[in-house]
Amino acid sequence: MFDKNQVMLVDEQDGDLGLYPKLLAHQEGLLHRAFSVFIFNSKRQLLLQKRADNKYHSAKLWSNTCCSHPLLKQEIEKEAQKRLEEEMGFTCPITFCFSFIYKVPIDELIEYELDYVYAGVYDGLVFPNREEVSDYRYVSFDVLDKELKENPELYTTWFKICFSQLKNHLVVR
Repeated sequence: MFDKNQVMLVDEQDGDLGLYPKLLAHQEGLLHRAFSVFIFNSKRQLLLQKRADNKYHSAKLWSNTCCSHPLLKQEIEKEAQKRLEEEMGFTCPITFCFSFIYKVPIDELIEYELDYVYAGVYDGLVFPNREEVSDYRYVSFDVLDKELKENPELYTTWFKICFSQLKNHLVVR
């Protein structure tokens, strides 16, 4: 059950509050459910995507492998798998890592999300959907850390927050 034009508003314990138009939720800064997927290759390099030029926010910025807004809590992993295939043209096993809430302004919008973070490993071919992704690349943690320090404006806001937490999560495991 996925509708690109709606999000599920939630409370801080992830209780459903009802469907709401996605753009309005971002304009009004309402808490809603999201997921972020981070795919690595066997060399421990992260697969990044550059968001398409036509995205309504954060266009042309580098970000995690894929992300979106699932409607039902019990369907998050299934929707993450589906979105990975829609955006990047492949599927692979993914594992839940953690969830967190963040709230940040982006242009005239506000990202206020309860974000479920997943990670996986994939070494095959990538077939990006050009309506969603303008470019992609694999990058090591060292190179990415350097780029994030030197040119943070080239990356989505949520990626910078999420990546920092994911690195800590991966080190602990």
